[in-house]
Amino acid sequence: MEEKLNIEKVYAPQEVEKKLYQLWQDKGYFEAKVDPDKQPYTIVIPPPNVTGQLHMGHALDETFQDVLIRFKRMQGYSALWLPGTDHAGIATQIKVEEALRNEEGLTRYDLGREKFLERVWDWKHKYGSTIINQLKKLGCSCDWSRERFTMDEGCSKAVREVFVNLYEKGLIYQGNRIINWCPKCTTALSDAEVDYEEKQGNFWHIKYP
Repeated sequence: MEEKLNIEKVYAPQEVEKKLYQLWQDKGYFEAKVDPDKQPYTIVIPPPNVTGQLHMGHALDETFQDVLIRFKRMQGYSALWLPGTDHAGIATQIKVEEALRNEEGLTRYDLGREKFLERVWDWKHKYGSTIINQLKKLGCSCDWSRERFTMDEGCSKAVREVFVNLYEKGLIYQGNRIINWCPKCTTALSDAEVDYEEKQGNFWHIKYP
């Protein structure tokens, strides 16, 4: 007697994609192997900030990278897509401070340096794992065995080494210039972190006798 194949009337992509993605991971299809007979091809993912969750821009960007890395695998390259997340510095600090203020009515000064740092790391673990899970749900074929965080010891050491090398070559130096100073964060901000606001003002003319 022939067995009948039951096909669901409504396609449920969540279930199908979840099983298929897990199969790909179990088979190690995303892991790049060192092979002298294959030409290496690597994409380092622009690490999403751990300030929250992914948005549509991330989804579009990761899709482009995923298409490219899968294409290179099909061409026979030893293709590595290196995943990771970024600490985002001040942006993450502000998010944690907002959560503290809204949920507990506290400031970072109320907690003190060490306790506040603990809260920041708690935030990183919460939203860092959320972002990684979102990337997996998108079907991103990253080599998850090599996942990195920008404050990992290896990454931090590499940044320090490059900084010192550039300084010794005279390419990094101190100078006087106008900066964006935040009195609340008590630190300098990059142009990308500044919100501009236009205000009506007066234009004064001074007439000399």
